[in-house]
Amino acid sequence: MVITDWRLPRERLLAALERALEVGPEVAVQHRHPEATARQFLEEARLLSGLCRARGNPLFVNGRLDVALLVGAHLHLPAGGLTPEDVRPYLPSGRLVSVAVHDEQEARRARGADLALVSPVFPPGSKPDDTRPTLGPEGFRRLSAALPCPALALGGMTPERASLLSGAAGFAVISGVLEAEDPGAAARALCALG
Repeated sequence: MVITDWRLPRERLLAALERALEVGPEVAVQHRHPEATARQFLEEARLLSGLCRARGNPLFVNGRLDVALLVGAHLHLPAGGLTPEDVRPYLPSGRLVSVAVHDEQEARRARGADLALVSPVFPPGSKPDDTRPTLGPEGFRRLSAALPCPALALGGMTPERASLLSGAAGFAVISGVLEAEDPGAAARALCALG
């Protein structure tokens, strides 16, 4: 899963996403842009929806049930907000719900989720000022085992680090793909490990 970083120049972000999506339908996108206005977030979601739909890739919308419904996307729930049980009645059949998980308490709140993004496994490249302690491979295994759903590892993901993680259903990345010299090759390398 490639998570958007709208701090990058728009053309660069979209070009990197297009290269990553060419890898195949196993590459999903999560639309995340906390600084955007509601209108801007929706317009970006529509753009990403078109990119993903044209190639058969899943799109998740971060934290906005209304936008997910408007663009026909899956939904990602940030930690400390709505739960899968809160939103499931409003989602059409077949729509997935992912959740953010950083600790055991959040793992318990993941009941009803289809997948969890567990972080930060390693120091995140997109958040150099992040001071949260990292989970490391052992912490990731511990949280994954406590989840009722498959876990994607997030935070500082590179192919080398990803190869250290047993039990990961896949990987979620920001800079590891978006800022790679070859975003397609970076996504392909991670998919080969998932």
